[in-house]
Amino acid sequence: MAENKIMVEMISTEIITPSSPTPPHLKTYLLSSIDQFSQAVYGRVVYFYTHNIDDANNSGYSSEKKSQQLKKSLSKTLARFYPFAGRINNNTSVDCNDEGAPYVEAKFNGLLSTFLDQRDNVAVIDQFFPAAIQSPEAGTWPILRVQATFFDCGGLAVGVCLSHKLCDARSMSVFMKSWAETSKGLAQKVVPIFDVASYFPPGDYHTKLKAPPSVGKKAGESVTKMYVFDKDKIVDLKAKVADTRVQRPSRVEVVTALIWKIMIAVSRSNGRVLVVPKKTTYFVTQTMDIRKRAEPAMPEELVGNLVTIIPVETNLDEPELQDVVAEFRNGVREFGEKKGKRLRGDGALNVILEVVQGLLELLGRDDTDGVIFTSLCTFKLYEIADFGWGKPTWVNILPLPNGAVRKLVTLMDTRDGGVEAWVTMDKEEMALFECHPQLLQFATHNYSTL
Repeated sequence: MAENKIMVEMISTEIITPSSPTPPHLKTYLLSSIDQFSQAVYGRVVYFYTHNIDDANNSGYSSEKKSQQLKKSLSKTLARFYPFAGRINNNTSVDCNDEGAPYVEAKFNGLLSTFLDQRDNVAVIDQFFPAAIQSPEAGTWPILRVQATFFDCGGLAVGVCLSHKLCDARSMSVFMKSWAETSKGLAQKVVPIFDVASYFPPGDYHTKLKAPPSVGKKAGESVTKMYVFDKDKIVDLKAKVADTRVQRPSRVEVVTALIWKIMIAVSRSNGRVLVVPKKTTYFVTQTMDIRKRAEPAMPEELVGNLVTIIPVETNLDEPELQDVVAEFRNGVREFGEKKGKRLRGDGALNVILEVVQGLLELLGRDDTDGVIFTSLCTFKLYEIADFGWGKPTWVNILPLPNGAVRKLVTLMDTRDGGVEAWVTMDKEEMALFECHPQLLQFATHNYSTL
């Protein structure tokens, strides 16, 4: 596939509105204070489905029937997730006016199998989404956008964009699970709760954040590449990491630790074009869902932005994997012990502001070298998105840099229990990273499990 070749052709667009009108008492939905200072960007996910040959003669699974089923079930789902069909006003509230969500139908000129064989092509993957991450309309309307792309073989890709002003990754998974259950005609197990503003009241609190002048250090030409850690390799990596300090390490912990350790080694390499100061503080961030970390815990179905970022620092030039995992756990434990109860009090927002302010200061320092990590391995992306024609063959949340972060890593599940890592870094650094012996030992580009 040529890097810039247009493979997806837009066929039609229509607006899907809720199946029933939003009641008058729900017409105005207040954004929480965290929602207010969240970026006006789209969170994105795309699900790829292989056409089952056994269903070739079943009209219920034809491309046309699938599209109608998606639209009808989306309409019903929007009635429950009513703010998603509304319009954001002045970064303060959502006018739940049932304006609806655009649904795009498109065609991929080729086979799904051909695409999957080269699925690390960022330019092609981006065509399966109905909007770019940094789209101005994410701050107003539409809040939700959907694109259904059909392949010549009958395969299907369902791309979804949801404004980050209203929801985080957990919220998106709640929405997708509800939509899939509706599509299959199942009783609703998911009951969304739109009440984040009662936990984090709106206001102008975000003005308290003071960004250092150097935040957003200029990066060179960035490259995004995918690395796959197969299930068997993760077992080997866990065995390498486990010791008396780190018992039963998770797959996310060991993959994160390995990637960060290699990035530190790359930063210190004399072959780098970008020079790192001799005295350097290395840091990595973990994105954490605060619903379960609060005391008492918040409902898992609470829709909104309920995440924080936990920075972990080290001054070690060559940390051991066990050191890194131990630091991850210490950061999470300390957050729970020191701040968990505060998340349910009057100063709840201050907890988030303190963390964000600390991260901004780290990003702004000249003696730091950091990596932003995001893990989506707990959201069961493959299990929740069966619309009636089977679980997806592949799921992707294409991470693209926003210019303010030099190094970005997004972790996702593979279908067979492995981990897929999308790594963004400077081109010069990537040339060293991808040749590192430990990466070559544990990571592959083997797609044979599909």
